[in-house]
Amino acid sequence: MAATRKPLEKYRRIVIKIGSALLVERKSGLKKTWLDAMCADIAALKSKGVEVLVVSSGAIALGRTVLNLPAGVLKLEESQAAAAVGQIALARAWSESLSSDQIIAGQILLTLGDTEERRRYLNARATINQLLKLGSVPIINENDTVATTEIRYGDNDRLAARVATMVGADLLVLLSDIDGLYTAPPHLDPEARFLETIAEITPEIEAMAGGAASELSRGGMRTKIDAGKIATTSGCAMIIASGKPEHPLKAIEAGARSSWFAPSGSPVTARKTWIAGQLLPAGSVTIDAGAEAALRSGKSLLPAGVRQVTGSFSRGDTIAIVGATGREIARGLAGYDADEARQIAGKKSAEIGVILGYAGRAAMVHRDDMVMTAPAGKRTEDARAGEDEGKGKLHA
Repeated sequence: MAATRKPLEKYRRIVIKIGSALLVERKSGLKKTWLDAMCADIAALKSKGVEVLVVSSGAIALGRTVLNLPAGVLKLEESQAAAAVGQIALARAWSESLSSDQIIAGQILLTLGDTEERRRYLNARATINQLLKLGSVPIINENDTVATTEIRYGDNDRLAARVATMVGADLLVLLSDIDGLYTAPPHLDPEARFLETIAEITPEIEAMAGGAASELSRGGMRTKIDAGKIATTSGCAMIIASGKPEHPLKAIEAGARSSWFAPSGSPVTARKTWIAGQLLPAGSVTIDAGAEAALRSGKSLLPAGVRQVTGSFSRGDTIAIVGATGREIARGLAGYDADEARQIAGKKSAEIGVILGYAGRAAMVHRDDMVMTAPAGKRTEDARAGEDEGKGKLHA
Protein backbone atom coordinates (compact mmCIF):
# COMPACT_ATOMS: atom_id res chain seq x y z
CA MET A 1 0.00 0.00 0.00
CA ALA A 2 1.35 3.42 -0.96
CA ALA A 3 2.46 5.70 1.86
CA THR A 4 0.18 8.60 2.67
CA ARG A 5 0.76 11.86 4.48
CA LYS A 6 -0.13 11.92 8.16
CA PRO A 7 -0.05 14.44 11.05
CA LEU A 8 3.39 15.23 12.49
CA GLU A 9 2.44 13.74 15.86
CA LYS A 10 1.96 10.35 14.20
CA TYR A 11 5.63 10.09 13.24
CA ARG A 12 8.06 8.35 15.57
CA ARG A 13 11.24 10.35 14.95
CA ILE A 14 11.49 13.66 13.08
CA VAL A 15 14.56 15.55 11.87
CA ILE A 16 13.93 19.28 11.38
CA LYS A 17 16.34 21.36 9.30
CA ILE A 18 16.30 25.12 9.84
CA GLY A 19 17.89 27.59 7.43
CA SER A 20 20.11 30.49 8.50
CA ALA A 21 17.74 33.21 7.29
CA LEU A 22 15.02 31.91 9.59
CA LEU A 23 17.21 32.16 12.70
CA VAL A 24 19.46 35.16 12.07
CA GLU A 25 18.84 38.72 10.93
CA ARG A 26 21.92 40.17 9.22
CA LYS A 27 22.00 43.37 11.28
CA SER A 28 20.24 42.52 14.53
CA GLY A 29 21.40 38.92 14.98
CA LEU A 30 19.34 36.11 16.52
CA LYS A 31 15.57 36.08 15.96
CA LYS A 32 14.78 35.07 19.52
CA THR A 33 11.00 35.39 19.28
CA TRP A 34 10.94 33.02 16.30
CA LEU A 35 13.28 30.57 18.05
CA ASP A 36 11.15 30.52 21.19
CA ALA A 37 8.05 29.77 19.10
CA MET A 38 9.91 27.02 17.23
CA CYS A 39 10.97 25.44 20.52
CA ALA A 40 7.36 25.56 21.73
CA ASP A 41 6.38 23.58 18.61
CA ILE A 42 9.12 21.03 19.36
CA ALA A 43 7.96 20.73 22.96
CA ALA A 44 4.40 20.09 21.75
CA LEU A 45 5.61 17.22 19.55
CA LYS A 46 7.73 15.74 22.34
CA SER A 47 4.77 15.84 24.70
CA LYS A 48 3.00 13.50 22.26
CA GLY A 49 5.87 11.01 22.24
CA VAL A 50 7.68 12.18 19.10
CA GLU A 51 11.49 12.20 19.17
CA VAL A 52 12.88 15.38 17.59
CA LEU A 53 16.32 16.25 16.21
CA VAL A 54 17.26 19.66 14.83
CA VAL A 55 19.81 20.38 12.11
CA SER A 56 20.36 24.07 12.64
CA SER A 57 22.12 26.44 10.28
CA GLY A 58 23.09 29.89 11.47
CA ALA A 59 26.50 29.59 13.12
CA ILE A 60 28.41 31.56 10.48
CA ALA A 61 25.60 34.08 10.02
CA LEU A 62 25.37 34.65 13.76
CA GLY A 63 29.14 34.73 14.23
CA ARG A 64 29.73 37.31 11.53
CA THR A 65 27.13 39.53 13.20
CA VAL A 66 28.77 39.12 16.61
CA LEU A 67 32.20 39.84 15.10
CA ASN A 68 30.81 42.69 12.99
CA LEU A 69 32.36 41.29 9.80
CA PRO A 70 31.60 43.20 6.59
CA ALA A 71 28.87 42.14 4.16
CA GLY A 72 29.82 40.02 1.17
CA VAL A 73 31.60 36.72 0.64
CA LEU A 74 33.90 35.76 3.50
CA LYS A 75 37.32 34.19 3.12
CA LEU A 76 37.62 30.59 4.36
CA GLU A 77 39.46 31.58 7.54
CA GLU A 78 36.89 34.34 8.20
CA SER A 79 34.03 31.87 7.79
CA GLN A 80 35.67 29.42 10.15
CA ALA A 81 36.32 32.14 12.73
CA ALA A 82 32.70 33.27 12.43
CA ALA A 83 31.57 29.67 12.89
CA ALA A 84 33.71 29.28 16.01
CA VAL A 85 32.10 32.33 17.62
CA GLY A 86 28.62 31.74 16.21
CA GLN A 87 28.39 28.09 17.21
CA ILE A 88 28.74 28.99 20.90
CA ALA A 89 26.06 31.65 20.62
CA LEU A 90 23.80 29.37 18.57
CA ALA A 91 24.09 26.46 21.02
CA ARG A 92 23.40 28.76 23.96
CA ALA A 93 20.33 30.19 22.22
CA TRP A 94 18.87 26.73 21.55
CA SER A 95 19.65 25.58 25.08
CA GLU A 96 17.97 28.60 26.67
CA SER A 97 14.87 28.44 24.47
CA LEU A 98 14.34 24.71 24.93
CA SER A 99 14.90 24.95 28.68
CA SER A 100 11.76 27.08 28.92
CA ASP A 101 9.89 23.79 28.33
CA GLN A 102 12.26 21.78 30.56
CA ILE A 103 13.99 20.26 27.54
CA ILE A 104 17.75 19.71 27.53
CA ALA A 105 19.63 20.48 24.31
CA GLY A 106 22.68 18.50 23.18
CA GLN A 107 25.17 19.78 20.62
CA ILE A 108 26.55 17.57 17.82
CA LEU A 109 29.00 18.95 15.22
CA LEU A 110 29.54 16.74 12.17
CA THR A 111 31.66 16.69 9.03
CA LEU A 112 31.06 14.75 5.84
CA GLY A 113 33.32 11.94 7.05
CA ASP A 114 31.25 11.48 10.20
CA THR A 115 28.26 10.37 8.12
CA GLU A 116 30.17 8.54 5.37
CA GLU A 117 32.86 6.53 7.20
CA ARG A 118 31.23 3.54 8.83
CA ARG A 119 33.04 3.63 12.20
CA ARG A 120 32.52 7.37 12.70
CA TYR A 121 28.93 6.97 11.48
CA LEU A 122 28.25 4.39 14.17
CA ASN A 123 29.88 6.50 16.88
CA ALA A 124 27.82 9.57 15.91
CA ARG A 125 24.65 7.51 15.73
CA ALA A 126 25.27 5.98 19.15
CA THR A 127 25.72 9.42 20.71
CA ILE A 128 22.59 10.82 19.06
CA ASN A 129 20.51 7.79 20.06
CA GLN A 130 21.67 8.08 23.66
CA LEU A 131 20.67 11.75 23.74
CA LEU A 132 17.22 10.83 22.42
CA LYS A 133 16.93 8.03 24.97
CA LEU A 134 17.64 10.56 27.73
CA GLY A 135 14.92 12.87 26.43
CA SER A 136 17.28 15.48 25.00
CA VAL A 137 16.92 17.28 21.67
CA PRO A 138 20.16 16.99 19.65
CA ILE A 139 21.08 20.24 17.89
CA ILE A 140 23.23 19.28 14.91
CA ASN A 141 25.30 21.40 12.56
CA GLU A 142 28.18 20.94 10.16
CA ASN A 143 31.51 21.52 11.89
CA ASP A 144 32.35 24.65 9.88
CA THR A 145 35.32 25.50 12.09
CA VAL A 146 37.39 22.61 10.68
CA ALA A 147 35.63 21.45 7.50
CA THR A 148 37.07 22.70 4.22
CA THR A 149 35.54 22.46 0.76
CA GLU A 150 36.86 18.96 0.09
CA ILE A 151 35.44 17.43 3.29
CA ARG A 152 32.18 19.28 3.76
CA TYR A 153 28.58 19.08 2.71
CA GLY A 154 28.36 22.81 2.14
CA ASP A 155 24.65 22.82 2.91
CA ASN A 156 22.53 21.53 5.75
CA ASP A 157 19.79 20.07 3.53
CA ARG A 158 21.88 17.06 2.57
CA LEU A 159 23.43 16.86 6.03
CA ALA A 160 19.93 16.69 7.51
CA ALA A 161 19.01 13.89 5.10
CA ARG A 162 22.12 11.92 6.09
CA VAL A 163 21.30 12.42 9.77
CA ALA A 164 17.72 11.24 9.12
CA THR A 165 18.95 8.03 7.52
CA MET A 166 21.62 7.58 10.22
CA VAL A 167 19.09 7.61 13.05
CA GLY A 168 16.26 5.84 11.21
CA ALA A 169 13.94 8.86 11.25
CA ASP A 170 10.61 8.48 9.48
CA LEU A 171 10.22 12.17 8.59
CA LEU A 172 12.55 14.96 7.51
CA VAL A 173 11.19 18.53 7.56
CA LEU A 174 13.15 21.17 5.62
CA LEU A 175 12.16 24.65 6.78
CA SER A 176 13.35 27.54 4.63
CA ASP A 177 12.11 30.67 2.87
CA ILE A 178 10.14 28.70 0.25
CA ASP A 179 6.93 26.82 0.95
CA GLY A 180 7.50 23.82 -1.30
CA LEU A 181 8.31 22.54 -4.77
CA TYR A 182 7.03 24.26 -7.91
CA THR A 183 7.24 23.14 -11.52
CA ALA A 184 9.45 26.20 -12.12
CA PRO A 185 10.82 29.07 -10.01
CA PRO A 186 7.61 30.96 -9.14
CA HIS A 187 9.33 34.35 -9.08
CA LEU A 188 10.41 33.81 -12.68
CA ASP A 189 7.46 31.91 -14.13
CA PRO A 190 3.92 33.09 -13.28
CA GLU A 191 2.60 29.80 -14.70
CA ALA A 192 4.58 27.71 -12.22
CA ARG A 193 2.43 25.10 -10.47
CA PHE A 194 2.80 24.11 -6.84
CA LEU A 195 3.26 20.38 -6.17
CA GLU A 196 1.70 19.22 -2.92
CA THR A 197 2.58 15.51 -3.14
CA ILE A 198 5.61 13.94 -4.81
CA ALA A 199 5.21 10.17 -4.96
CA GLU A 200 8.66 9.62 -6.50
CA ILE A 201 11.65 11.81 -7.36
CA THR A 202 11.85 11.30 -11.11
CA PRO A 203 14.22 12.99 -13.61
CA GLU A 204 11.36 15.39 -14.35
CA ILE A 205 11.14 16.36 -10.67
CA GLU A 206 14.90 16.86 -10.55
CA ALA A 207 14.73 19.10 -13.61
CA MET A 208 12.28 21.38 -11.80
CA ALA A 209 15.00 22.14 -9.25
CA GLY A 210 17.33 23.57 -11.87
CA GLY A 211 20.86 22.59 -12.85
CA ALA A 212 23.38 20.69 -10.83
CA ALA A 213 24.36 22.38 -7.60
CA SER A 214 27.84 23.79 -7.18
CA GLU A 215 30.05 22.28 -4.51
CA LEU A 216 30.13 25.73 -2.95
CA SER A 217 26.37 26.21 -2.93
CA ARG A 218 24.53 26.50 0.34
CA GLY A 219 20.86 25.58 0.09
CA GLY A 220 18.56 26.15 -2.86
CA MET A 221 15.94 23.82 -4.31
CA ARG A 222 18.56 21.61 -5.94
CA THR A 223 20.05 20.59 -2.58
CA LYS A 224 16.55 19.99 -1.22
CA ILE A 225 15.79 17.55 -4.02
CA ASP A 226 19.17 15.88 -3.39
CA ALA A 227 18.18 15.61 0.28
CA GLY A 228 14.85 14.13 -0.77
CA LYS A 229 16.57 11.42 -2.80
CA ILE A 230 18.76 10.49 0.17
CA ALA A 231 15.86 10.46 2.62
CA THR A 232 13.10 8.81 0.60
CA THR A 233 15.24 5.96 -0.72
CA SER A 234 16.06 5.17 2.91
CA GLY A 235 12.40 4.98 3.84
CA CYS A 236 12.05 8.49 5.29
CA ALA A 237 9.29 10.87 4.17
CA MET A 238 10.19 14.53 3.60
CA ILE A 239 8.36 17.85 3.82
CA ILE A 240 9.52 21.16 2.35
CA ALA A 241 7.76 24.05 4.06
CA SER A 242 8.15 27.72 4.80
CA GLY A 243 9.70 28.52 8.14
CA LYS A 244 8.61 32.15 8.09
CA PRO A 245 5.55 31.77 10.37
CA GLU A 246 6.37 32.11 14.06
CA HIS A 247 5.10 28.57 14.74
CA PRO A 248 6.15 26.76 11.53
CA LEU A 249 5.39 23.22 12.70
CA LYS A 250 1.99 24.25 14.01
CA ALA A 251 1.38 25.97 10.66
CA ILE A 252 2.11 22.73 8.80
CA GLU A 253 -0.35 20.90 11.03
CA ALA A 254 -2.95 23.61 10.40
CA GLY A 255 -2.72 23.05 6.64
CA ALA A 256 -0.17 25.63 5.52
CA ARG A 257 1.13 24.96 2.03
CA SER A 258 3.99 22.46 1.93
CA SER A 259 5.28 19.71 -0.34
CA TRP A 260 5.31 16.11 0.91
CA PHE A 261 7.69 13.52 -0.57
CA ALA A 262 6.62 9.92 -0.09
CA PRO A 263 9.13 7.39 1.28
CA SER A 264 10.04 4.37 -0.81
CA GLY A 265 9.62 2.01 2.12
CA SER A 266 10.12 1.96 5.88
CA PRO A 267 13.40 3.11 7.49
CA VAL A 268 13.94 -0.29 9.12
CA THR A 269 13.15 -2.23 5.93
CA ALA A 270 15.44 -0.07 3.78
CA ARG A 271 18.30 -0.31 6.28
CA LYS A 272 18.01 -4.05 6.76
CA THR A 273 17.72 -4.66 3.03
CA TRP A 274 21.10 -2.92 2.71
CA ILE A 275 22.62 -5.10 5.42
CA ALA A 276 21.26 -8.32 3.93
CA GLY A 277 22.49 -7.30 0.48
CA GLN A 278 26.18 -7.19 1.37
CA LEU A 279 27.60 -9.87 -0.93
CA LEU A 280 30.79 -10.67 0.99
CA PRO A 281 30.56 -10.37 4.78
CA ALA A 282 33.89 -9.34 6.31
CA GLY A 283 33.75 -12.22 8.78
CA SER A 284 31.41 -14.33 10.85
CA VAL A 285 30.44 -15.32 14.37
CA THR A 286 29.09 -18.73 15.30
CA ILE A 287 26.48 -18.80 18.05
CA ASP A 288 24.88 -21.48 20.19
CA ALA A 289 21.34 -22.81 19.79
CA GLY A 290 19.98 -20.76 22.66
CA ALA A 291 21.35 -17.58 21.18
CA GLU A 292 19.77 -18.45 17.82
CA ALA A 293 16.39 -18.87 19.47
CA ALA A 294 16.76 -15.52 21.20
CA LEU A 295 17.74 -13.79 17.94
CA ARG A 296 14.66 -15.18 16.26
CA SER A 297 12.54 -13.68 19.02
CA GLY A 298 13.92 -10.22 18.18
CA LYS A 299 16.77 -9.87 20.69
CA SER A 300 20.30 -8.50 20.25
CA LEU A 301 23.34 -10.76 20.22
CA LEU A 302 25.43 -10.54 23.38
CA PRO A 303 28.98 -11.92 23.62
CA ALA A 304 27.80 -14.72 25.92
CA GLY A 305 26.02 -16.45 23.05
CA VAL A 306 29.05 -16.39 20.70
CA ARG A 307 31.11 -19.57 20.36
CA GLN A 308 33.54 -18.68 17.56
CA VAL A 309 34.75 -15.57 15.69
CA THR A 310 36.12 -15.95 12.17
CA GLY A 311 37.79 -13.45 9.83
CA SER A 312 39.31 -10.02 10.16
CA PHE A 313 36.68 -7.31 10.42
CA SER A 314 36.29 -3.87 11.93
CA ARG A 315 33.49 -2.44 13.99
CA GLY A 316 30.67 -1.47 11.64
CA ASP A 317 31.49 -4.11 9.01
CA THR A 318 28.80 -6.55 7.91
CA ILE A 319 29.33 -10.00 9.37
CA ALA A 320 27.48 -13.30 8.99
CA ILE A 321 25.89 -14.88 12.04
CA VAL A 322 26.12 -18.66 11.85
CA GLY A 323 23.95 -21.02 13.87
CA ALA A 324 25.07 -24.10 15.76
CA THR A 325 24.35 -26.30 12.70
CA GLY A 326 26.81 -24.28 10.57
CA ARG A 327 24.12 -22.49 8.54
CA GLU A 328 24.06 -18.71 8.17
CA ILE A 329 20.95 -17.44 9.91
CA ALA A 330 21.48 -13.67 9.98
CA ARG A 331 23.71 -10.76 9.01
CA GLY A 332 24.48 -7.66 11.00
CA LEU A 333 26.90 -4.84 11.69
CA ALA A 334 29.69 -5.80 14.07
CA GLY A 335 29.74 -3.93 17.35
CA TYR A 336 33.42 -4.75 17.88
CA ASP A 337 36.60 -5.33 15.87
CA ALA A 338 37.38 -9.01 15.28
CA ASP A 339 40.23 -9.12 17.82
CA GLU A 340 38.05 -7.62 20.54
CA ALA A 341 35.16 -9.91 19.59
CA ARG A 342 37.41 -12.93 20.10
CA GLN A 343 38.42 -11.71 23.55
CA ILE A 344 34.86 -11.29 24.80
CA ALA A 345 33.21 -14.23 22.97
CA GLY A 346 31.38 -16.41 25.50
CA LYS A 347 31.75 -13.81 28.25
CA LYS A 348 29.08 -11.95 30.18
CA SER A 349 28.46 -8.30 29.30
CA ALA A 350 29.53 -7.26 32.79
CA GLU A 351 33.02 -8.63 32.05
CA ILE A 352 33.60 -6.54 28.88
CA GLY A 353 35.13 -3.59 30.72
CA VAL A 354 37.62 -5.74 32.59
CA ILE A 355 38.65 -7.72 29.50
CA LEU A 356 38.96 -4.81 27.04
CA GLY A 357 39.91 -2.07 29.46
CA TYR A 358 36.93 0.11 28.57
CA ALA A 359 33.16 -0.10 28.95
CA GLY A 360 32.06 -1.24 25.51
CA ARG A 361 28.58 -1.81 24.18
CA ALA A 362 26.59 -4.70 25.59
CA ALA A 363 25.66 -6.14 22.19
CA MET A 364 28.06 -7.90 19.83
CA VAL A 365 25.44 -7.15 17.15
CA HIS A 366 22.47 -4.93 18.02
CA ARG A 367 19.05 -6.02 16.83
CA ASP A 368 18.59 -2.72 14.96
CA ASP A 369 21.70 -3.60 12.92
CA MET A 370 20.66 -7.19 12.19
CA VAL A 371 18.47 -8.97 9.68
CA MET A 372 17.53 -12.65 9.68
CA THR A 373 18.56 -14.28 6.41
CA ALA A 374 17.30 -17.84 6.95
CA PRO A 375 13.91 -19.02 8.19
CA ALA A 376 13.67 -21.04 11.36
CA GLY A 377 14.00 -24.75 10.71
CA LYS A 378 12.45 -27.63 12.60
CA ARG A 379 13.36 -27.38 16.26
CA THR A 380 15.60 -30.12 17.53
CA GLU A 381 16.15 -31.41 21.05
CA ASP A 382 19.56 -29.68 21.04
CA ALA A 383 17.97 -26.38 20.06
CA ARG A 384 15.31 -26.69 22.76
CA ALA A 385 17.98 -27.48 25.33
CA GLY A 386 20.08 -24.59 24.06
CA GLU A 387 17.23 -22.19 24.62
CA ASP A 388 17.43 -22.80 28.35
CA GLU A 389 21.21 -22.41 28.28
CA GLY A 390 20.95 -19.16 26.33
CA LYS A 391 18.40 -17.49 28.60
CA GLY A 392 19.78 -14.30 30.05
CA LYS A 393 22.55 -14.09 27.46
CA LEU A 394 20.75 -11.80 25.05
CA HIS A 395 18.58 -8.78 25.53
CA ALA A 396 16.75 -6.15 23.57
